[in-house]
Amino acid sequence: MDFTDLFFMTIYDQIASNKIRTFVIIGLFIVIVSGFFFLIGKFFDSPVTYFAFGFIFTLLSSIGSYFYSDRIVLFTTGAKPANKRDYFDLYTVTENLAMATGIPMPKLYVIDDPAPNAFATGRNPKHAVVAATTGLVEKLDRTELEGVIAHELSHVKNYDILVSSMVAVLVGTVALVSDWIMRSLWWGGFRKDDDRNSRNPFMMIFLIVVLVITPIIATLIQLAVSRRREFLADASGVLLTRYPEGLARALEKISGDRNVLQTATNSTAHLFIANPFRKAKGSWLMNLFSTHPPAEERIRILRSM
Repeated sequence: MDFTDLFFMTIYDQIASNKIRTFVIIGLFIVIVSGFFFLIGKFFDSPVTYFAFGFIFTLLSSIGSYFYSDRIVLFTTGAKPANKRDYFDLYTVTENLAMATGIPMPKLYVIDDPAPNAFATGRNPKHAVVAATTGLVEKLDRTELEGVIAHELSHVKNYDILVSSMVAVLVGTVALVSDWIMRSLWWGGFRKDDDRNSRNPFMMIFLIVVLVITPIIATLIQLAVSRRREFLADASGVLLTRYPEGLARALEKISGDRNVLQTATNSTAHLFIANPFRKAKGSWLMNLFSTHPPAEERIRILRSM
């Protein structure tokens, strides 16, 4: 068995793992957010009612994120449809590589932003979307663009997009729910229910600690599903283009650009080919909580192929 056989075994294992991981993430999301509402219910002496509401809310959110996560991500990033006339290189590169990969041509979108970056989203190859910033299209030559698009199409083929898109929506929802509950406690629980607060000081402290920690746990789940897949997509993309230098040069330009992608958020950052936020180089803490492996490491690996 040679390296190619082992590589493709890894790809198929990753596809199967991503499909299973989707249901695991949904389960974790339901447990986390339902737990939010259960604790709130305990505080207000209605745990069953609050838990039932939280469970229904999370179930509907999970179903919605499965079918509509791509639309939500495109809306939050301000992406617009790209046509062949205005974005000829982007369109033809994607068309050619999709044909070589053996997947349907994904829908193309463009984000009007000078920061070079790109991402793929959708629930499967038949419903895939690839989005690139205007900065990426303008600053990369055709071989570099091929490297980026091959990377993104690898995410599509590997079913990374299903996991990543759902995580983007669900992590964002966890953050919103946590913020909403904290505000409700501040404006309602603290101010209008002083007697109950005085009777349950430890419950209130525990509840606040849980509400602070839970979004951090959701973020760690986001990091866990995002880093490893970047290395695999780099390798898959190079196998498609047979030219690792193209992607290596593209990552150098993207990571070295001083512009910050304005429409990126903490919940969608892991979708992009490179971290859309500028991080302090050499900071181990920043690297620890980064959604992407260091660009220097990815470039080194690409140039060693």
